[in-house]
Amino acid sequence: MSASVYLVGAGSGDELLLTIKGEKILSQAEVVIYDRLVGEDIIEMIPPNAESINVGKQAGHHPVPQGRINEIILEKALEGKKVVRLKGGDSFLFGRGGEELELLREHNIPFQVVPGLPSPVAAAAYAGIPLTHRDFCSSVHFITGHRKENGALEIDYKSLVALNGTLVFLMSLSTCGEIMKGLIEAGLPEETDCAVIENGTRPEQRKFIGTVSNIEKTIEQEGVISPALIIVGRVCSLSKDFDWFSALPLHGKKILTTSPSGTRGRLDARLKELGAKVKNLPAIKRQALGFELPSLEGVKAAVFTSRAGVEIFFSVLFAKGLDARYFGKVKLAAVGTETAAVMKSYGILPDLVPETYNGKALAEAMLETELAKKGDKVLLLRAKKASVELPQVLKAAGVEVSDIAIYETLSLPMGETNPTDYDWLTFTSASCVESFALACSLDGFKDFAAIRALCIGEQTAKAAKALGMEVHIAEKATLESMADYLQEVKL
Repeated sequence: MSASVYLVGAGSGDELLLTIKGEKILSQAEVVIYDRLVGEDIIEMIPPNAESINVGKQAGHHPVPQGRINEIILEKALEGKKVVRLKGGDSFLFGRGGEELELLREHNIPFQVVPGLPSPVAAAAYAGIPLTHRDFCSSVHFITGHRKENGALEIDYKSLVALNGTLVFLMSLSTCGEIMKGLIEAGLPEETDCAVIENGTRPEQRKFIGTVSNIEKTIEQEGVISPALIIVGRVCSLSKDFDWFSALPLHGKKILTTSPSGTRGRLDARLKELGAKVKNLPAIKRQALGFELPSLEGVKAAVFTSRAGVEIFFSVLFAKGLDARYFGKVKLAAVGTETAAVMKSYGILPDLVPETYNGKALAEAMLETELAKKGDKVLLLRAKKASVELPQVLKAAGVEVSDIAIYETLSLPMGETNPTDYDWLTFTSASCVESFALACSLDGFKDFAAIRALCIGEQTAKAAKALGMEVHIAEKATLESMADYLQEVKL
């Protein structure tokens, strides 16, 4: 980073619409000044050691006036900090970015501007409305419906109607009636197609189609709130055929995932791709335990039962200057494909993955394939608190089992989250369920029967059923199977 201040457009809500350059600069920031239109997932990208300043402007309520925001940017830059001003949409399209740069220019503060995907362009695309179309119009115009300090709109309606293009009004919910009246009086036919899009590109996006004569009534009846924009033009009629976003299988569903933050990525990302609003509330965190690398003398097989176990074991291995060659001729087993995939990323391939992904099935498969038999020595590399069935089945067959605890799971608080606000909760281990229940009890929550839980396997489901949850189980004990289940089930 060479400049002191970066105006970064964050796009319109979906974190995947943040540009690569914007994400790179954000990752290097020392101070981030952001507003309420920046998506929650983008805010989570702010470096943990950076100073975060929420200037949270919203319609009709500006807790930090624009003049003061300008001053904050300058003050932080004068401290010698790398400052990112993070704006929803694009800083130069009704983002007041020009005003923020004027003060910096006066004080010779170097700056750069990183464009963002403008909200009207993104929201229209997610609503299936092409802003231009050769059969309908050849121009598009962006207009603010925000009143001046004197209360006037100062919109030249006759000129807009004469353009015969698509009109996009931002910050116009409260002035919609006046704007539509002005357009009609300027000659725009009352039956002209019109759309209002609320929370564009976000999972909670809503879209309503009408005409310039009735869109105000629709906004009132449907309780449309900011952020929202209004599109006027014949292209709005195409939405019924081009609206791909609301057709996503999980559109409108709210899902709470409870996996540890380090392992949630693929499931959360897939659910978002399917249209769900996803919040991750880790029920547990996994903490490495101090353990000595075991001697492998006489060991027939070693078993990993989770990706966390693999990752933590190899972090210790690498710290001692060792690598996958440590295992030598020892046979390896994994409880499921998720664990096997992580093992592969570290350069080892499991000799056995059972068809059913749980400890009992793994033990039975080891005995059936003679990966372990009477008199053999087997290492279990897993959590401090883990399934008892795996060692029980092996010991019953005369296998010598060494159960090595390499990490433990710690419960995390639930905060202000109400589980019943969500259509689904997902659990990827019994420890997640147990820790979630503990957090709930500390917060006074007891209505577990109101929770619809999707569990990764039988052990996890057993823990959820014990609490009285409505339990569903993925066909396979994988994150992909969990996402597939939610996509297919009609609840």
